[in-house]
Amino acid sequence: MNATSLAITAAALLPAVTMLAAVPHGRKAAATARWRRFRWLAGVACAAAAANLVLQLTVAAGAASMSLPGLSLTLTAAWMALLVQWLGTVIGVFSSRYLQGEANQPRYVAALGGVLAAVHLLLLADHWLVLIAAWAVVGRALQQLLCFYRDRPFALLAAHKKRVADRLADALLVAAALLAWQDVGSGSLSALGRHLDAGAPSIALQACAVCVALAVVLRTALLPVHGWLIQVMEAPTPVSALLHAGVINLGGYVLIRFAALLDAVPVARWLLVGAGLATAVLAGLVMLTRISIKVRLAWSTVAQMGFMVMECGLGLYTLALLHLIGHSLYKTHAFLAASGAVESARLRMMRGVSSPTVASLALAPLLSAALVVAVHALQPLFLPAGAWPWWWSGVLALAWAPLLWVPKHRHPDAPRAVRDAMAGAVMVAALALAAIVGHALPFGVVDAPHERAGPVVLAGMAALYLCLALLHARPAGLAIGRRWSYAGFYVDEYATRAALRLWPTRWTPATTD
Repeated sequence: MNATSLAITAAALLPAVTMLAAVPHGRKAAATARWRRFRWLAGVACAAAAANLVLQLTVAAGAASMSLPGLSLTLTAAWMALLVQWLGTVIGVFSSRYLQGEANQPRYVAALGGVLAAVHLLLLADHWLVLIAAWAVVGRALQQLLCFYRDRPFALLAAHKKRVADRLADALLVAAALLAWQDVGSGSLSALGRHLDAGAPSIALQACAVCVALAVVLRTALLPVHGWLIQVMEAPTPVSALLHAGVINLGGYVLIRFAALLDAVPVARWLLVGAGLATAVLAGLVMLTRISIKVRLAWSTVAQMGFMVMECGLGLYTLALLHLIGHSLYKTHAFLAASGAVESARLRMMRGVSSPTVASLALAPLLSAALVVAVHALQPLFLPAGAWPWWWSGVLALAWAPLLWVPKHRHPDAPRAVRDAMAGAVMVAALALAAIVGHALPFGVVDAPHERAGPVVLAGMAALYLCLALLHARPAGLAIGRRWSYAGFYVDEYATRAALRLWPTRWTPATTD
């Protein structure tokens, strides 16, 4: 191993090692000292993650692909490691102020360091056992943060439902590992990729792909096991930010990691498309009926996870990775700035802003599609021909159409309406351009568009937009639908009963330690 390879290896492993050093805690050091130590270690980890990415982007491909037993140093993992560590550092600094005066801060610091260390290990995993163990440790450490307030029943119920979903996902991953190991003859994920390159997947590997897809559906809180993600709002706000902006997105990374396996098994891809699209549509409808800022953000995360899983099922892995990065950054800011959302809502009410105009509801999809197609004409400057499926332009246009809605005002104001429309048009064009430019960045992933599923997703997005437009245009005439939507279509009630039957539990409020 030459000096460059050694530097890359050290930089890739250092974030996990430094965050692991933040885990041990005793009872002697003060909370301020623990936070000071965590911030120092997190800074070192951030610098190492940045150095790892820079080295992998600049050195020869052979040096950047060096691997260790059970681990693989990939460019995709380097991007993700920098994102994870940066967000973890920001959330840690915010937590040190947010939790001032709270008991059990040593347990919080230790659990936060454990989550970050396990996530870094998962990003480097190149063996089934490492992947399964790291993901299980992430869930176990996160459990301590979700139950930080141990006297809150809803937090305990949410943590229990997450534990049930995690154990089912672990069982599916173990089954997938056994099927792949028996067929490939090795637990190495790289060996699995080479085996798939050699020929069509066997029945065992097809079953393996389905198990991986189902495990990710459970881990990313897609319907019907989404309820715990809504109820963890009982946890401290920075924990919600860590979960919604970071941990829950790991399912998307795992799907990208298994892209070669998923591409070879159409059944698994259709499963991801169906589960993701259904979750995105239903969660998008529910989000409109909620008033609580944090609950709306939680339902937004459920919808975004549906979109991300759907993108992976469609084989648009670069877009899924861009979605993952953008969602992580946005949700971190949204949760950590949630206290200012009430004031923002109050100002909107004072300005007299209400629901969108009927004209903007009808014209927004057409204008959005025109903008996306116009920006799409720039694709040859960044991407090869055919890299952007035609139907995906329609999906993005429908997803971004609400940005072009012009709200009604208590006092008609034409200049303001024009400014609102122009601002929305600029945002849609900027997002389309960012998506195209982002595809040209060296993320280390290869897309494999699922042409048959594309029109199905386009039809589903059209149905979602129609439902959103009707809810805004005729709210009084859709009272029954709004009640069902507000109740989350009662999916979580049935899932909760099933979880408690599968794994009954009794808990009592714990004393502080």
